[in-house]
Amino acid sequence: MISFARGWFVVFVLSALTLQAPLAQAGDYPEKPVRVIVPFAPGGPADVLARLLTEKLSLRLGQQFYVENQAGAGGNLGMAAGARANPDGYTITIVGPSFVVNPSLFGKIPYDPIKDFSPVTLAAISANILVTHPSIAATNVEELVSLLKSNPAKHSFARPGIGTTAELAGEVFRRANSVDIVPVSYNGSAPAIQSTLGGHTGLAFTVITPAVSYVREGKLRGLAVTTPKRSSALPDVPTMAEAGFAGQESDTLLGVLVPARTPEPIIVKLHQEIAGAMKQLENEGKMAPLGFEPIVNSPAEFAARIKSDIAKWAGVIEAAQIKAP
Repeated sequence: MISFARGWFVVFVLSALTLQAPLAQAGDYPEKPVRVIVPFAPGGPADVLARLLTEKLSLRLGQQFYVENQAGAGGNLGMAAGARANPDGYTITIVGPSFVVNPSLFGKIPYDPIKDFSPVTLAAISANILVTHPSIAATNVEELVSLLKSNPAKHSFARPGIGTTAELAGEVFRRANSVDIVPVSYNGSAPAIQSTLGGHTGLAFTVITPAVSYVREGKLRGLAVTTPKRSSALPDVPTMAEAGFAGQESDTLLGVLVPARTPEPIIVKLHQEIAGAMKQLENEGKMAPLGFEPIVNSPAEFAARIKSDIAKWAGVIEAAQIKAP
């Protein structure tokens, strides 16, 4: 009986240790540098947020969190790399709206947004904005629509690549107002803004983050944001609804993912530390000036938003018959 009891005791101890292994892993995590994939070009909103977060997380956790930009194919290349990474917490992917748009926009994508990732949190959202070069003879959306209708196919608008809500906002604007403007795609919001700054494209639809300083300096004219309420980053810029063009709301989500099968304790720890880092950044006044609105919801809440947004944008893409080239 004693040997039998000892045998069961050994089994119990080994089982307990096995169950505690992930917790120990989370307690020691991270023990080496952590790669943070941004599937877009440097300078865009996901990249900006990633660099702010990595700085804070490096200080909070005592290991380097470093950004690795993997732009291309509307974000698909970087997101595929994130999906294929080892599920050990040492690769994080920061995604934008292309994560929920691309499943409908492309005939096939190299990852499954539901099965290949575990959500950590929706860290923040950012408004999309319609901006023009100062040479464009329009000071509001109504004047711009009138100008575009009077000059079909003579003006172009920059958009931050395929698979962003800013890109879709431009398409919705074009169709809703029956204006003939030529879309020009760039590999990220920052290059799209630079195009309009240089006068190569008369206007742009982008996320607000890279446009804020240029609008404040008068180098670009902010005509409207596409969120239901004004952005605290540019409080003088009206919403599309206030400008007389309701029904064109959208935002740019900025979420944090890890590969599927990442141990739950690591996800919990990452969520906790990201929440703390975002609170620090908000208290330091680094969020609002960039047009970021911190959210930091739970993994379950972010998972629900991913599913609902995939369905929402699938409807828009189908109705507008938008296809990736």
